[in-house]
Amino acid sequence: MTDRDAAKEVLFRLRLMHPEITIVWADSGYAGQLVTWATKHLNLTLKTISRLKDAVGFVILPRRWVVERSLAWIMHARRHARDYERLIQHSESLITWAAITLMTRRITRRSARRSAQPASREANRD
Repeated sequence: MTDRDAAKEVLFRLRLMHPEITIVWADSGYAGQLVTWATKHLNLTLKTISRLKDAVGFVILPRRWVVERSLAWIMHARRHARDYERLIQHSESLITWAAITLMTRRITRRSARRSAQPASREANRD
């Protein structure tokens, strides 16, 4: 199944679970019939982000890296580096837990907890 085919199912479930979401941003690969389908069947605005035609090399596009960045943040939790879970519900719970941890840190402006550092030699001389 291609990403475009799966997108219809994902958007349909999104609409059922979160009717308050009315705008979705997507890569330009999703432009075309999916945009029309989302508007017609789901009353959902699908905005595609395209590269400028005269752009050369790597160009940061607005909204383009939000998903990749979010997944990278969640992958900082070591357990998500591999797929250890046997049930999808367990994986979903752990992803939610990691997201809650990230948001809590963001709200309180705390950095990730560092591993304990061994005491310095000077402190051991006392």
